[in-house]
Amino acid sequence: MLVLTRKLNESIKIGDDIEITVLAVGDQVKIGINAPKHIEIHRKEIFDLIQQENKQAAEGPIDFLKNFKKE
Repeated sequence: MLVLTRKLNESIKIGDDIEITVLAVGDQVKIGINAPKHIEIHRKEIFDLIQQENKQAAEGPIDFLKNFKKE
């Protein structure tokens, strides 16, 4: 893990397209993220839920496909 120290209104860059800026510091740290619209950004707990649901869907039975009729 890379650990960087930034002050209020200072930023870091990830690649050419992503910039993370410290917007507020207090009991919580508020950050702003500038990134292209095609890049998905999620809180980690939401990302983990999405991954878990995708895994469950991929492991599920495919018998439901038999219910679709080809017309």
